[in-house]
Amino acid sequence: MRVRLVFNLGNRGAELPFHHQYIITNFFLEYIGAYLKSVKESDKVFYNFSSLKGQTSLGKGSLQFLSNKVSIIFTSNDEELIDYLIQGLYNKRSVMLGTLELIPASVDKENSIDFTNEMKYVCLSPIAISSPMEDSVFSQKYINPSFDLFSDTLYENTLNRMEQAGYNSDELSQYYQFQLVPDKEYLNKMKAGQKKIARIFPVFIESEKLELRGYTFPFKLYAHPNVQKFIFTSGFGVFTEKGFGMLDIANTDPNVRVTPYPVRKK
Repeated sequence: MRVRLVFNLGNRGAELPFHHQYIITNFFLEYIGAYLKSVKESDKVFYNFSSLKGQTSLGKGSLQFLSNKVSIIFTSNDEELIDYLIQGLYNKRSVMLGTLELIPASVDKENSIDFTNEMKYVCLSPIAISSPMEDSVFSQKYINPSFDLFSDTLYENTLNRMEQAGYNSDELSQYYQFQLVPDKEYLNKMKAGQKKIARIFPVFIESEKLELRGYTFPFKLYAHPNVQKFIFTSGFGVFTEKGFGMLDIANTDPNVRVTPYPVRKK
């Protein structure tokens, strides 16, 4: 399930770092940490979230938020986790995200999507294909998204995560189709404009700062509909629980596919 958490901004003009996923990571853990500890180890919970969305002005290494409202998309394969987060967070008068004062306003639930073997996505947060804990050199190396290595690395990671989520070997054996095809027109446009589709980002593991490369570009994915649904709901790549790999459907208006999510006031 995917929801959009909408907040009024109590202090317009406040700033966050350009890449602020690690701040949002710690913010959410305040509200879902107890739930995650209560879940059985066998019941693997995946969750993912976008960066903070709103009207911004780009400064030196930071984003200044200028709009009255901001939002974050949160998604998980565990609907109870999402409800736990919403009921805890939206019963607060206001909360602090870094230097931003967020006043809980409303929650929108995204309607179900009919997934097919071919889907086109855009990135709402960078995709990281490899963990620096496993290979610090490879995780920072630039891999051309058009190369099979890029797609193959994500395929292996995705099936491993699906196995952890409870998919059995018979199901996984059906998911052999998997090919990521980047939007070549977009890549050429970015190259012509000398703009980057990949940057080095920080990631914190038990307070230790590591670095990895994250990619942001539109692409088509050819895969089984169940695989498409899994990555859309649980994130794509590594460190989805730290805000990497949040996707959205390309060429669609997300505002037309949402319904209000009820918040129970205490």
